[in-house]
Amino acid sequence: MRDYEMVIGLEVHCELSTESKIFCGCSTKFGGAPNTHVCEVCSGMPGTLPTLNAKVVEFAVKAGLALNCDITRNNKFDRKNYFYPDLPKAYQISQLYCPICRNGHVDIKTSSGEKSIGIHEIHMEEDAGKLIHDEATGMTRVDFNRCGVPLLEIVSEPDFRSAEEVIAYLTKIRDTMQYLGVSDCKMQEGSMRADVNLSVRPRGASEFGTRTEMKNIASFKAIERAIEYERERQIDLIEEGGKVVQETRRWDDEKEYTYAMRSKEDAQDYKYFPDPDLMPVFISEEYLESIRAALPELADKKRERYVTDLGLTEYDADIITGDVALVKIFEQAAAKCGNAKDAANWILTDLLKLYNDAGITPEDKFFSGDKLGTVIKMVSDGKVNRKSGKKILTAVFENDVDPEEYADKNGLAQVSDASAIEPAIRKVLDVNPKAVEEYLAGNVKNIQFLIGQSMRELRGKGDPKMIKDLLEKFLSEMS
Repeated sequence: MRDYEMVIGLEVHCELSTESKIFCGCSTKFGGAPNTHVCEVCSGMPGTLPTLNAKVVEFAVKAGLALNCDITRNNKFDRKNYFYPDLPKAYQISQLYCPICRNGHVDIKTSSGEKSIGIHEIHMEEDAGKLIHDEATGMTRVDFNRCGVPLLEIVSEPDFRSAEEVIAYLTKIRDTMQYLGVSDCKMQEGSMRADVNLSVRPRGASEFGTRTEMKNIASFKAIERAIEYERERQIDLIEEGGKVVQETRRWDDEKEYTYAMRSKEDAQDYKYFPDPDLMPVFISEEYLESIRAALPELADKKRERYVTDLGLTEYDADIITGDVALVKIFEQAAAKCGNAKDAANWILTDLLKLYNDAGITPEDKFFSGDKLGTVIKMVSDGKVNRKSGKKILTAVFENDVDPEEYADKNGLAQVSDASAIEPAIRKVLDVNPKAVEEYLAGNVKNIQFLIGQSMRELRGKGDPKMIKDLLEKFLSEMS
């Protein structure tokens, strides 16, 4: 068998986090009852006129600048004509001739090293509705709530040669969109979807093979599996003397295979023409610079700052900056407790365990970084010990309690008064003469046993440092 290489290009669709749709005032909120976020405009009623949502343009420019693109100053919209049951107008408003962003790139890291992936363009468009297939009745229903939800379609160059590169790129796109506040990129809700255009060719060949497109794959793991399957399918087909057909294929994640949906269309099949109902959009230098000046610190810069300025390890910084919700928690906690390393340690060892045990992610559940900082400070100030701190953290996570009030109500305050600790230590020394005798004979490890017994006597509320200091003082007096 000849040695083949894959050639992959991606079309990534990101639903924008605007409150209203791209051409009307309907809500973009996910999860509404079917056909409740719909009006005459987004349902395609005759005689209606679209009105452009200015926030969509702002978000598109933000994304383009963050992804190193040139911004098109003179923009217009086009009609992409095709019939599908969830597209009520029988056309989609998109951008073919003047996409708002062009010629960008994303730098990724994989096991093979660093690589720059080209971005051909980013364009604004409206989403279609959704078909709901009922297997029990054999019926298909249409939910138009998603019609008109604003999208950015990010079209890469065919620069990928492995599934690992694809996942690294998608992770970078997702992180960037989330840091910008442009899209939540929740793949489970369809707000980030990827179409994978894949072909194979003999390694060293200059011409591309015939590509197939796999549509709307909705998880990174599924994308990785689909790529590997389609690669092998095309190679086997070529080796058997067949030809790859240019077509759109669907990935079945349960059965783990692709199957043909329809022949792959080219641009001329959609009969694009300028939309006559929408005015051109001009982006001025002043507008562009105002958005550039307001861009937030993105993941790469934040990761570098966490390591160089805050003293985090690269590993810890990678994990924290890989989730924008975790970044917010970390920065609030570090500001509250005054110790970035402590904040990172609590997040990575304790808070993430709570999320994992609950089977959710930081973006799924609000958690106050300020309250985490309070818990950390209570421990570092000696108000509660580490064990009690973990109990308080759990209560904050589960019920959003006030940490100090919870500690008071549940008797978790640490005993740091020597007059309260001394009687407990003297009792421990009295009832453990053998351990005392061995310590005085040179077995200094017995101090840990005596500390443990003292903590037990104080019901876990004693200050461990004070207990150790007092034990050593009393034992030295006995020698």
